[in-house]
Amino acid sequence: MAQLFSPGADAIYRLTLLTALACLAGVPMVAAGIVRSDYVTGVGVAPPQPAPFSHKHHSGELGVDCRYCHTTVETQATAGLPPTHTCMTCHSQIWTGSDMLKPVRDSYARNEPLQWVRLNRLPQYVYYNHSVHVTKGIGCSTCHGDVTTMQMTYRANAFEMQFCLDCHRNPEKYVRTPDQVWNMNWTPPPDQATLGPKLVAQNHIRGGERLVECSVCHR
Repeated sequence: MAQLFSPGADAIYRLTLLTALACLAGVPMVAAGIVRSDYVTGVGVAPPQPAPFSHKHHSGELGVDCRYCHTTVETQATAGLPPTHTCMTCHSQIWTGSDMLKPVRDSYARNEPLQWVRLNRLPQYVYYNHSVHVTKGIGCSTCHGDVTTMQMTYRANAFEMQFCLDCHRNPEKYVRTPDQVWNMNWTPPPDQATLGPKLVAQNHIRGGERLVECSVCHR
């Protein structure tokens, strides 16, 4: 009686089956990698804006304080975007004929706000309050990176849940003195291990289990 399958058929079948299983197992890993990639999260990507505003020039070279434009960062949940008249306090006097600032002048003349492309957007089910963080000693650069080096502003972090939990579990590693909150070049000082816990207590930051309860961020 003739043999239906060759002697190596069983090995080929087993190899094919193992390959198929490996591919199926790898699909979630590949999908997770794509979802977390900079292409999807937008990290490091500076999208076109209605006007080429440079944080490097304004904040870094000219030393404009964050709060001059983001006026509600210390008092409200959102930091706020500057209205056009804030831009025109300077640009009605300097660079008045610049082509790149024409959208700003047109916005001011029409009394219509510039439509800035938002970089940092959290899901609707996530609650975040800027004022709570900055008044408790968490600096801008912890989340937004050193914007004083950004010619065109880009998203510095993906703001995945783990990013927030790392800070909520160990706030003493990130908390700063009030004068350093706006310092974009801040790095933990040599005595952060002793200073951090003192600032946590001083600012009434309740760490540990309280800060990782679901209701803190999901309301």
